[in-house]
Amino acid sequence: MRKLTTFESRPFGHRPTLVTAKTIHTMDRTRPTAEAFLLVGPEVAAVGTMAECRAVAAGLSNLEPDVRDFGRVTIVPGFIDAHAHPLMLGQMMSWVDCGPAKAANIPEIVALLKEAAEGIPNGLPVRGYGYEHRNLAEGRHPTRFELDSVAADREVYLMNASGHGGVVNSFTFELHGITSETPNPQGGEFFRDASDQLTGELSDAACNILTGLEGVKIGHHGPNFHLADAPEEHLRQLGVAQENFLAGGVTSIGDAQVSRREFDMYLQMADKNQLKVRVCMYLLSHLLDDALDMGLHGQFGNARLSFAGIKFYADGTLGGWTAYFPDGYVGDPCRTGQLYHEPAAYKELIRKAHAVGLQTATHAQSPTALEMVIDAIESALAERPDADARHRIEHCGLPTPEQIQRMAAAGIYPVNQPQHYYNWGEGVQQAIGTPGERFNPLGEFVEAGVPVTISSDAPVADPRPLEAIQAAVTRVTRNGHRLGADNLCITARIALEAHTINAAKVLGREDDLGSLALGKRADFVILASDPLTCAPEHIAAIKVLETWVDGICQYTADATPTGLVSILDHVNS
Repeated sequence: MRKLTTFESRPFGHRPTLVTAKTIHTMDRTRPTAEAFLLVGPEVAAVGTMAECRAVAAGLSNLEPDVRDFGRVTIVPGFIDAHAHPLMLGQMMSWVDCGPAKAANIPEIVALLKEAAEGIPNGLPVRGYGYEHRNLAEGRHPTRFELDSVAADREVYLMNASGHGGVVNSFTFELHGITSETPNPQGGEFFRDASDQLTGELSDAACNILTGLEGVKIGHHGPNFHLADAPEEHLRQLGVAQENFLAGGVTSIGDAQVSRREFDMYLQMADKNQLKVRVCMYLLSHLLDDALDMGLHGQFGNARLSFAGIKFYADGTLGGWTAYFPDGYVGDPCRTGQLYHEPAAYKELIRKAHAVGLQTATHAQSPTALEMVIDAIESALAERPDADARHRIEHCGLPTPEQIQRMAAAGIYPVNQPQHYYNWGEGVQQAIGTPGERFNPLGEFVEAGVPVTISSDAPVADPRPLEAIQAAVTRVTRNGHRLGADNLCITARIALEAHTINAAKVLGREDDLGSLALGKRADFVILASDPLTCAPEHIAAIKVLETWVDGICQYTADATPTGLVSILDHVNS
């Protein structure tokens, strides 16, 4: 795998800063803990004892270094969220939160949407997000008729927590000419009841009625569920999203769904020097030929914004029951989900990307979809061997033990989201039966020698790495249920590695990110206590006090970030 090519000069003349604290976890295996580290501009110039760092400082400058003693706290490298959707997160932050912390049943969801509708000008859509139907008291999706009570004269859209669809009101169907006679689009569904009437639920490509044909690329290149807003609104959304990531201690993001829209917004933010976090972009697979035509045959960019690879979809989501189970779901034998590609066509796409050295990242959940992905990568590697290709499988929910062994042999990196089983682990069991207990089998990856990477998939889950780490260590769901056997859990240290140095590796950025080591970027987080020594069930409650990027504090818990102030103003207006 090619490493990032950067084009920027190193700073000179910076006064060194000596950073110390009670506990410093460097995540560098040659020196896992340290008493202090030395910053020179945006880089780490030394790591070790206070005396060692002072000696390096003396050799770099005639000036005595500034000393920042953070006291009885824990410092870790900046968290890296290797799979997230920042623009979508920014959009959700101005929608109505209908998640489990806000609503336990459908009447409460309707009440939240009604209250919001009263403050939204007539004609503008009402949008909510975050419900997981199996966690509701009714154990089902709301219907269009229930959303009709929110508004009958404008669009109402309630997105499912999976992000792969949701429910609309009757007006939305009428506006777009959707009736019970409308055929399902390829790769999506308008759901119907026993009388063949529309329920209001829709998934995947059926969301075209909301996003427009440019929103969901099923051809078969997978979904893009970002609803179009004015460019200036998208810039605002990305701005508040990065503040949200920083509040969780995230300093680098792998954007796993970049279309031309996102690409343009990132370029504008970079041009205006508005990127506070690092973004590694994965272009949606319908842009593969464009990337090849432009000569993007490897990672390219600078330390703040870079192109990392190509994102594919193999199947749908377990949360929305669109992951591909050809024999049907235990919870509903009539549902099978779908593959986004015929296996031969997908294999050719992977071959084409791999042939020029591009990293691929494929969303795959079911064993059938995973088989298609692993087989295609094995075939590409056989044709052009590369011991460090680092092809990724996103989510990688239910691999078989045999598939995990093949992933280890092929050097395939799974990128998992423990918050998924925290939020709806019971629902996966309901969907597919007992095998659902193995959902995200992180412990099995470790046993097989497969590096573990964990991320949020924000906005599907909040970008809160400490919550993800706790879920990975305990496998206890939001409802207090322990999911699966002990061997599926991982230790707190491995989980911390999974959100720092391992995440840097899957992005191809371990040379400059992921640990506190000589020559790396000065990205770090100040935590109120130590996630490696506190009780596992309390890790998520650890407070993020400060988040630093390039040696500059970009977030403090004592101050409301500017971006969050602006979104509150936006919502209130």
